[in-house]
Amino acid sequence: MTRGTRRIPRPVPQGDGHHDAAHHDAAHHDAAHHDAAHHDAAHHDAAHHDAARSEAAPGSAARYGAARRGAVQGGPWWRWAAGLAVVAALAGVAGWGFHRVFPGTGLLLAVVPAAVAPAAVAALTRTRPLWLALALDLVLWLAGTIPLYGTLSATAPADVANAWHALLTTLLPAQPEPELLVLVHTLVWAAATIGAETLTRTATRIAAALPALAVYGVALLLGVDGEGSNLPVAAALFVLMATLALIRDGRSPAWLLGGIPAAAALAGLALVAAPLLPIAAEPYNPRQDADLPPPARVDSVSPLDRVSAWLQIPDRELFTVEAGKPQNWRLAVLDRYDGVRWTSGARFRPTGGRVPEGEWTGAADVVRQRITFGGLPGTWLPAAERPEQVTGVRGLTVDPASGSLLAGTKPAKGFSYEVTSRVPRPTKQDLLAAAPARDASLTAFPDGPQERLFRRLAQQAVKGAGEPIRQAYRLQSYLRTNAAYDVTAPPGHSLKGLEFFLQTTHRGTSEQFAATFALMARTLGLPSRVVVGFRPGEKSGGVYHVKSGHVMAWAEIRFEGLGWRPFYPTPGRSGAKDDHEVASSAIEESEKLEGELAKGGSDRPKTSESQAADRDERAAGGPDPWLVAAVAAGGLLAAYGGVVAVVPWRRRHGRRSAREPAQRVLGAWRQACDDLGLGREYALTAGDVVSRQPGEISVHLHPLAEISNFVRYAPDGVTDAAATEAWHHSDAIRKAARTRKPLLTRLRARLLLR
Repeated sequence: MTRGTRRIPRPVPQGDGHHDAAHHDAAHHDAAHHDAAHHDAAHHDAAHHDAARSEAAPGSAARYGAARRGAVQGGPWWRWAAGLAVVAALAGVAGWGFHRVFPGTGLLLAVVPAAVAPAAVAALTRTRPLWLALALDLVLWLAGTIPLYGTLSATAPADVANAWHALLTTLLPAQPEPELLVLVHTLVWAAATIGAETLTRTATRIAAALPALAVYGVALLLGVDGEGSNLPVAAALFVLMATLALIRDGRSPAWLLGGIPAAAALAGLALVAAPLLPIAAEPYNPRQDADLPPPARVDSVSPLDRVSAWLQIPDRELFTVEAGKPQNWRLAVLDRYDGVRWTSGARFRPTGGRVPEGEWTGAADVVRQRITFGGLPGTWLPAAERPEQVTGVRGLTVDPASGSLLAGTKPAKGFSYEVTSRVPRPTKQDLLAAAPARDASLTAFPDGPQERLFRRLAQQAVKGAGEPIRQAYRLQSYLRTNAAYDVTAPPGHSLKGLEFFLQTTHRGTSEQFAATFALMARTLGLPSRVVVGFRPGEKSGGVYHVKSGHVMAWAEIRFEGLGWRPFYPTPGRSGAKDDHEVASSAIEESEKLEGELAKGGSDRPKTSESQAADRDERAAGGPDPWLVAAVAAGGLLAAYGGVVAVVPWRRRHGRRSAREPAQRVLGAWRQACDDLGLGREYALTAGDVVSRQPGEISVHLHPLAEISNFVRYAPDGVTDAAATEAWHHSDAIRKAARTRKPLLTRLRARLLLR
């Protein structure tokens, strides 16, 4: 018997009672048997239907599961399509966060294919198994590296593993090399794949955006000391996440039209306000904990060893420089001495062209140069001190401490590059107040009996000079006047060779003069090093032609806050003055300053030691306490203003929008008591409250009191109309109370001072 069919009773024949009962039992048995048979038939039909469904055409179960998933995700097709587009945009924007690491359009080759392709795969395989989608993504990831490498590279997986450490040891911006960009390509591809598959195979709202946020976090870490800002990227990610949430929430298109502009407005407000917020500390920079490459020997022959050889063939053109003013062109900085040779302790790091700033942050001359190689050997790159930007060098590395430049491979003849340098221009007061930096490695003197000779001569040269800058000037003058320049002098700068130079020959090239000055300065506690470079060269039509005969070496001493200052102990070939304007002007300046120090006077600045102590004391004391107090007071005032503005509105809104009508009525009564200044006295009886108020207030307070009394005794009978009427009276009471209160009283109440 089918469900819902009413059984019609069979007519009972007339007879005796026993027959009737028996007949009734038989009829009942027949009916039960009929029902059981019908149930068995129904069960058989259901089983047959299930078997037929299971034997349907192949793939019907998968289509059924996909249809069920579509039903779970809900909405028309445009929702999941729009969601995939937003997920792809999220991954792409997160990848663009690496613009502080790789500036320029080269980053687009790594980001765009990685963001778009996984979304397309997810759309095509949304009804297919997950393993198929992941296999396609893997194949397409490898194909997506072809625009980076220019071909199908088998080293791409290994490059992904090695790119982390390479980027952490690179001075930003990094060169857009495929070996480095492949890391961004992989991260964006993984984020887009996970996000797209999460969106098409689950019903979550914004879980698909989490992988992109992780990629953005990696971009922030790797680009923490890069140029530019990632605030616009963060704002774009916020807007895209809000869009994804609205799409996945199943809201109508009207919500999208209103919600997306609202999210964009909030992001824009945050974008404007974020730079104005005080930052308590510097962001964490993972490069501080990265293992830097050890000092490496650059050339088999030190540039200092080439000085004498170049002077023997002075007319060989090495390079040309297009610059607006003459400079000494620095080639190599040598700061380690073992008793035989001066070598470089530079830790060269890859860079895309930026050179970190030196210690000096004051006034400086900006010098732009275009340098073209001629016959200059080695991989050192000449430039004016101090380089801050280099373009046109592939595989460029730089030593952040000295600013020395190194090419990845030996430049060929005709190779050109451009350099922008900042040449420090300290004032007279800066020079006179200079204090030597404290660095034991830069004052180390190798073991040997010559140390006593160098110390004795150095003390003799600086006798009577107490200030470090004056000692350096005296030492420079001592060497310039007690030895002669001679290009035929024997080369070498070992301790024995320099001892012979000081005690016997008193003749040498800039190799011996610079090396001797640096070692004598170290015996006085002045941190020193040797620089090998070139004079400005011969100017012809705005171009300086630098030849091998223009090679020279000079010494530098490091001062706190001032950085490295050059000194020229080599006398000119004429014996009195140098024969090029850069060194000559420096010598004249040093002689003038030394004369002012010797005169003394009331306008003489306090000693460098006391100024250094003052700087250390100010640094140890931290920021100005008045500034800290002002910032703290401003922050507290802003927080208090926010509380004053939000708390009363929030309390009133909560009372008016309570869920139950009875709660809204009681909220209207409490609000009226607050507006009347009764504070916590709204527990008084209604009659007590009404009796205290004048007529224009009691006319509304009395009906409000009646409604609130009714609520207290019969809360279940309160209607929405009663709650609306209660708030009508409460608003009228608020308006009347405001007109009766003085301005000062209202202001105190507004500021929560009552």
